[in-house]
Amino acid sequence: MKVLVTGAAGFIGFHVSKKLLERGDDVVGIDNFNAYYDPALKEARAELLQLTAQSNIGEFTLIRGNIADKSIIDDCFTQHKFDRVIHLAAQAGVRYSLENPLSYVESNIIGFTNIIEASRYAKTPHLTYASTSSVYGANTTMPFSENHGVDHPIQFYAATKRANELMAHSYSHLFQLPTTGLRFFTVYGPWGRPDMALFKFTKNIIDNKSIPVFNHGNHTRDFTFVADIAEGVIRSSDQIAQPNPDWNSKHPDPSTSHAPFRIFNIGNNNPVKLIEYIHAIEKAVGKDAILDLLPLQPGDVPDTFADSTALEQAVDYKPSVSVHDGVKQFVDWYRDFYKV
Repeated sequence: MKVLVTGAAGFIGFHVSKKLLERGDDVVGIDNFNAYYDPALKEARAELLQLTAQSNIGEFTLIRGNIADKSIIDDCFTQHKFDRVIHLAAQAGVRYSLENPLSYVESNIIGFTNIIEASRYAKTPHLTYASTSSVYGANTTMPFSENHGVDHPIQFYAATKRANELMAHSYSHLFQLPTTGLRFFTVYGPWGRPDMALFKFTKNIIDNKSIPVFNHGNHTRDFTFVADIAEGVIRSSDQIAQPNPDWNSKHPDPSTSHAPFRIFNIGNNNPVKLIEYIHAIEKAVGKDAILDLLPLQPGDVPDTFADSTALEQAVDYKPSVSVHDGVKQFVDWYRDFYKV
């Protein structure tokens, strides 16, 4: 197949693109290499994708551009006919959305609109896109299920992602565009983002610096290894969304529809306390952390816990990598990449 992956030089986009290339698909990647974090890391990912393509059957084409620029997206869809679109480009980060909300509007709203419009006119067989566990917001019913209401986001980043889900449904309904939204739960692993906790904690422990531990380390996260995420993304993309014949408009299921639309959680289904996560990093690094215990930050969700039953039933896949194994793989990558 020929697959468009937006955000191909990003953390998750890189892993998805690499796995697609390794199985022989052609990948067209779009990324703007912005400076939200060190662009050199994105360049290194892109270089590895080129090398992966050279040693496998699949071809990799990189487009450097902003998905908020409609002309770039239109040109891309004019030059290529895609069997699948996997939309992973976004302005990420909960805390940054408190400082620079307009960047989230540009990437997550305008950029998403450009992608879904282009997919509509190109009659793309299936659009799969990234959502987030943050959409569960003020909901405290555990585990989080796609059948729960998600209309109380507690930060702007989550609000933009919830908007994407609603926009996708409207296109699935109006234009019969099959769409699948994937709610990621705290993704971590090799080639991760420097603004994420695992990256910061590993660096500071190695450098003998203190690490900020919000909520005194008591909140829990359903940490999900990036290889598990990538596998779930690809399996979901392969299986085109279909209308739910049992959907009832009087008792609507939020995760499916009479239209070809669906939403899945992708989580490890095994929440871990932040302090236990830190202990796993300490073990992998071989050094104790210096903890700076702090209160819960504004916009932070105290706990996340994914019910991933629907994903398992639909595509026969369930994340399986344990936190200890996943953290060790990250630390090994970090030492190798940064020559520590």
